[in-house]
Amino acid sequence: MNIRDVYLSARKLYELVEEEATSLSTYDRPLRRRLWLWRRGFLSKSDFLYDLDESSYRRYLTDFERFVRTKQINGQWAIALDNKLFFHHMLQPFDEHRPAVFGMIRDGRFLPVDRLEPAATDGGVPTGATTDAPEGIDEPVGSDAPERNDGRVSEAGPRVSALLEAEGELVLKWIKGGGGNNVLLCSWDDGACVVNGDRMGRGAFESLVGERNEYLVCEFVEQGAFGARLFPKTPNTIRIVTMYDDEREEAFAPIAIHRIGSERSLPMDNFTQGGLNAEIDVETGELGKAVQLPRETELVRHATHPDTGAEIEGTTVPSWDAVRDRVLEIAASYPHVPYVGWDVVPTDGDGGFRIIEANSYPGTNSLQVHRPLLADERAKRFYDRHGALRRD
Repeated sequence: MNIRDVYLSARKLYELVEEEATSLSTYDRPLRRRLWLWRRGFLSKSDFLYDLDESSYRRYLTDFERFVRTKQINGQWAIALDNKLFFHHMLQPFDEHRPAVFGMIRDGRFLPVDRLEPAATDGGVPTGATTDAPEGIDEPVGSDAPERNDGRVSEAGPRVSALLEAEGELVLKWIKGGGGNNVLLCSWDDGACVVNGDRMGRGAFESLVGERNEYLVCEFVEQGAFGARLFPKTPNTIRIVTMYDDEREEAFAPIAIHRIGSERSLPMDNFTQGGLNAEIDVETGELGKAVQLPRETELVRHATHPDTGAEIEGTTVPSWDAVRDRVLEIAASYPHVPYVGWDVVPTDGDGGFRIIEANSYPGTNSLQVHRPLLADERAKRFYDRHGALRRD
């Protein structure tokens, strides 16, 4: 293990301890029980979510293994998933499944990423992509551009607000980070901007944008009828975990879940913020009961959505076979990135979908709340082969 690996392991161990410290009051356990959990690599929250005892705990991937060990599986290639702009370019061969990235906000500037207009051609040969804004989006001029905190003028605010007016909806997200943090869902509504449900004037929006740094300005992906029926107020994403089997030279998916927003999780579908998630039968696409973290002390399972009344248990993701197989095909194209949690938004009932991001070491609470990952022998061999398991 080199110095970099030691540093990364120490940092992830710190995050593990920090996670436990912030949840001590929420997940109350006697000290004796906490010591039992810690010796086996689990946090107090996992004791609440899983069925942990001496006969069952070995079937679960521990929190120590997830935070410290699985981080190393993708090695240097983890950056391909951790950096959202890198990941966007990595998916270029599968362009139909990636949302457009219009540009990046950096140091008060709007830096175009995807071509915003067709490149000029000469006899059918592109002569270069434009870096100009789309028609109707003017460059900021003089004092019209908002001033940044450091006194410099920001051009990003007016550029992004004009783009929002033209597109109707945008997603702004930090180039790093996951879990739905630092994501702004933006829409244009009769001359005003709405950000994560809060309505504001154009000037306030432009100031908000001007204060962002290293943020991507992305196309908003409209979900299909199935996801909208479950809960129409949030994008409802599917998480498909894939692993690459070196022996068979193929990718496989040991588990998948459908995340569903709720009134508690607005504007996102995050499980940790009160959203629901239901396991998807990887073979059939059928949903089981959805789980929701409680307000009090008891884990709640829902056959129907508590806010909309929509049926969850027993329903089937439309064209699931096509979605699953295509994700596996994409995963198999990157064997050097063997461990991925793909976040997918189905866009129709015919197997169309967009990949909004991917995770290099996906969280396990939302997965193992349904069943232990290591009960799947193929998944267990994968983790063992990559040195992720700490077993006595």
